[in-house]
Amino acid sequence: MAIVGYARVSSVGQNLDVQLEKLSHCDKVFKEKQSGSSHQRPVLQECLRYLREGDTLVVTRLDRLARSTLHLCQIAAELEGKQVVLQVLDQNIHTGDATGRLLFNMLGAIAQFETEIRAERQMDGIQNAKARGVRLGREKQLTEQQVLELRQRREQGTLIKILMKDYKLSKASIYRYLNGTKVVELAH
Repeated sequence: MAIVGYARVSSVGQNLDVQLEKLSHCDKVFKEKQSGSSHQRPVLQECLRYLREGDTLVVTRLDRLARSTLHLCQIAAELEGKQVVLQVLDQNIHTGDATGRLLFNMLGAIAQFETEIRAERQMDGIQNAKARGVRLGREKQLTEQQVLELRQRREQGTLIKILMKDYKLSKASIYRYLNGTKVVELAH
């Protein structure tokens, strides 16, 4: 039953010293210098893999561990599945007791609610835009005449990579035009 710490700062210029001092009682401490919004947090993943049943994961603050409430709840569920307790020092949270588990269940419900509300608002916005006649998605890149020309050139043996270059389109778009499927290129 190890006590495992995880410390993170957002950038190379920041310092882990304050967190490391608070985590000095831990048997092992994983240290990471990575933005919380980054999906690439290899040290956190290594830390989560390291944890075993009966261990306690200790962080100084919740925002050091997760990039969002939903992410926090996902991590908490993973820890619960492994029977690992989470302790957050600055917020005095400990999932080894009923109050700590209640707090995480409430956070999970709030995160789910936020996700559903966001999706509903997005769908309402899309429906309102369509009702006003707004065309969604990117404009077609080629006119009907250009599509006919593209198809003729392909029938004559022009390579896809040449068509991509000449029409400034992706391979997928070229094939959509060639196959006559509806071409809707979403802006990224």
